[in-house]
Amino acid sequence: MSSKHLRGDANYAWPTAEIAVMGAKGAAEIIARGKDKDLATRDYETKFANPIMAAERGFVDGLLRPSDTRRVICEDLELFENKVLKNPFKKHANMPL
Repeated sequence: MSSKHLRGDANYAWPTAEIAVMGAKGAAEIIARGKDKDLATRDYETKFANPIMAAERGFVDGLLRPSDTRRVICEDLELFENKVLKNPFKKHANMPL
């Protein structure tokens, strides 16, 4: 539920993860109107909703086996234990409307 764009320090995925804004079936129905929806769904899953493609593009730092998840998260928590956050300067406050 995080990403590099939201300043996430470490982003991992399981090999069975679906990386997408919406489900493959819903997206394929919109993209392939009037065409074979099953073929469009499979095509969308292999091209876009695949964690391997996300890792190749740098959105995911690595693919983890579920059995390795606890160990990797603990290592990352130790790594980021003393991290100092540097938030960008905000020119304006969030004014109530």
